[in-house]
Order: sequence, then structure tokens, then C-alpha cells
Amino acid sequence: MVEIFRTNVVNKNKAKQIVDAVHSNFERYKVNFDLEDCDRILRVESNNGRLDVFKILQFLKCQGLEAEVLPD
Repeated sequence: MVEIFRTNVVNKNKAKQIVDAVHSNFERYKVNFDLEDCDRILRVESNNGRLDVFKILQFLKCQGLEAEVLPD
């Protein structure tokens, strides 16, 4: 399962910090940013097919980010 989030991340250093933090807290998720996209998207993929969107959004908020799920 893959979810795409619109974020307010604007630089590569912050994106790397977030990726590292997500990997540390959600070991089964693969994460990457596309900062060149106008929505500065964060892709989160689950290795086991299940992804807890609510927990991801809460975690990102605690990291000081604004994020929302992009519709399909």
C-alpha cells in the first residue's frame, strides 16, 4: 500500500530529517520526498500492505509539518 501526502517541506535537509525520523519510528515503511512537485509530496509505502494514515499524520504534525493525504 502507498499513500501520498502533500506537505509544507521546502528544503532537502528537512526532508532528510523527516525521512530518517519516519524510518526510525515506522520500520516497515519506505519513505521518500519529491520536493520538485508543486505539492512537495511525501510517499509512504508499507512493506506488509497495511499503512496507518492517522498515525503518520499525527507523527508528521509532531515533527512540525503540515501534511494531508492527496486524493487518488
